[in-house]
Amino acid sequence: MKMRTFIAATALLLGLGIGGATAQEFQNEASPLFDNCGDPSYETAKANGITVGISPSPPFTSLNPDTQKAEGLEVEIDEAATKWAGIDTIKYEVMPFGQLIPALLAKRIDMVAALHITPDRKKVISFGGPAYWYGPGILVKTGNPDGIHSYDDLKGKQIGAIAGSAADEYLRKVGAEVIPFQTDADQFSAVATGRVSAIVDDDTKISLFLAANKEAPMELLKGVKVPDELIFSYGYGYVRPGLRKEDCSLRAAISEGLAEVRGNGNVSALLKKYGFSDANLFFFPLN
Repeated sequence: MKMRTFIAATALLLGLGIGGATAQEFQNEASPLFDNCGDPSYETAKANGITVGISPSPPFTSLNPDTQKAEGLEVEIDEAATKWAGIDTIKYEVMPFGQLIPALLAKRIDMVAALHITPDRKKVISFGGPAYWYGPGILVKTGNPDGIHSYDDLKGKQIGAIAGSAADEYLRKVGAEVIPFQTDADQFSAVATGRVSAIVDDDTKISLFLAANKEAPMELLKGVKVPDELIFSYGYGYVRPGLRKEDCSLRAAISEGLAEVRGNGNVSALLKKYGFSDANLFFFPLN
């Protein structure tokens, strides 16, 4: 199952033209001005580079097994922002999603590539400016045998989520019996085999998986209203980099970098390169 998923996903990415897009030059109006922010994190990053934590989740964040280079939509957006900020050296650490924030706090990494704001995360880390938006989706076995038609229907059922994700945190809050997974392949397999009633994950990720695996006995539920609480309080707002609270000047520099590359069309072009659209620049349901 995992190998078939990998091959199919690879074929999809090739079909989308990822990796072969013609380079486009984006011009910036502003230049970095963070010399007097106070803490040394930005100057240290310019001098020594930064280490960014990612989890294996193509086409968003992954390590190319052939080149050993990080790649994906969120990698490219962050690299555009850090390049604008004058941070030229970036190293990557790849680990399961649930280990990213502990690694940040332990100073093994300097930034998490892509996170959503959640109540628990705000207690321990800070967040950069917005990169792009996507919403949650509910994936069920074909025919929806457990009759899930709303987020309220998840309560009391065995529902899968990536361990440590925004979906994991929200599902526990609303009373679902959460089955945590470390990889996308494992949670998709759990739906197909009936081990869980459903999974909640990013609608973009689910859509790409189903497009690459048309024979998979699963479906993304349509027309399900997303609770405002899930968007605005429990983590399905904008994707943002995560940083340590004390690294104020680095956070300010990367945040303005993200604003610049959203404003000059770079993020729009990257979204389209990876099969998405400008609808992913705005909160649901603006599309």
